[in-house]
Amino acid sequence: MYTVTKRAREIPPFIVMDVLERAHELEREGREIVHLQIGEPDFPTPECICHAAREAIARGETHYTHSLGLIELREAICEHYHGKYGVTVDPGCIVVTSGTSPALFMIFAALLEAGDEIIMSDPHYPCYPNFAEFLGARPVRIRVEEEDAFQLRPEEIKKKIGPRTRAVLINSPSNPTGNLLSKERMEEIAGLGPPVVSDEIYHGLVYGEREHSILEFTNNAFVLNGFSKLYAMTGWRLGYLIAPPEFIRPLQKVQQNFFISAGSISQWAGVAALRESDPDVQKMRATYDERRRYMIRRIRELGFGLAVEPAGAFYMLANAKHLAESSYDLAFEILEKAGVGVSPGIDFGKGAEGYLRFSYANSIDNIREGLDRIEKFLGLRL
Repeated sequence: MYTVTKRAREIPPFIVMDVLERAHELEREGREIVHLQIGEPDFPTPECICHAAREAIARGETHYTHSLGLIELREAICEHYHGKYGVTVDPGCIVVTSGTSPALFMIFAALLEAGDEIIMSDPHYPCYPNFAEFLGARPVRIRVEEEDAFQLRPEEIKKKIGPRTRAVLINSPSNPTGNLLSKERMEEIAGLGPPVVSDEIYHGLVYGEREHSILEFTNNAFVLNGFSKLYAMTGWRLGYLIAPPEFIRPLQKVQQNFFISAGSISQWAGVAALRESDPDVQKMRATYDERRRYMIRRIRELGFGLAVEPAGAFYMLANAKHLAESSYDLAFEILEKAGVGVSPGIDFGKGAEGYLRFSYANSIDNIREGLDRIEKFLGLRL
């Protein structure tokens, strides 16, 4: 008789995937479902990136790479951070990974011993606390408020810093809120003492404002970034981390043991993404912005609360407390009755209970259809 480990039994589900899987079941039954729950670009990967991948295959670039990643890609990442943020990054301080999730695991593995603490916001990306708890560490959550754009307050972080605090985790633009952490607050957080882990995966998907890298304010930081969101490369599984020099060898050993290296073809595609795809990225960003503005207006017309207009990523976290106590039940009711997938706020922490996350990573026609269905659903429900 085999016994499943406690950590595997008790890790929470990723609820948005439960919504997606139920949506797929309904589609197999013949239902037409509008997907507003998934944070995945609906655009094809730009052709210049695909062309670079085909060329890499033709050259025979189909073997293991250096465990830190191709030097060509690491140099391109350095160029990107210098050009966009004015910061100097050493290629030797970058580890290329198979997506940002492995990068997050590796950073937590290098930073957190069992019983250590990492401070994060609530709401937050669902997997953050799960990674920490899987490694035996303790996530310390700070409630952030809708009226304050769900931004972490440095003074509240300071209250939570204790002898076991090992890092502060930030995510700007944020999943699930789509809001940005202000430059002033980032600078204050950088000066509090603990290292800052900055998830910058949605950088580049910003509308009307400018995002900032934590590296503009401190070198006592770890950066997570990747290619999935900005370059429509989710299936390519390519990310990277930037870390202080003393962490690179330990992180490299984790990479060697658990992942060996990121995929060679994806890495060559990543070089093209950074150096050649800007015209494609600009078109995608403009389209996202059009969808964002439309969704903001319609969400408010439907009676959902949206105190601050989201300015980044492709999400908005809308207040639905007037409709139901359980966001989980409400999301599945909308899916079953209206045929629209949305994400329940509870997936993103207790601070998001009563909210629904809407994604505009879908066509404007599908967004319009989905919100029109929700309008009819609400009319019948009242």
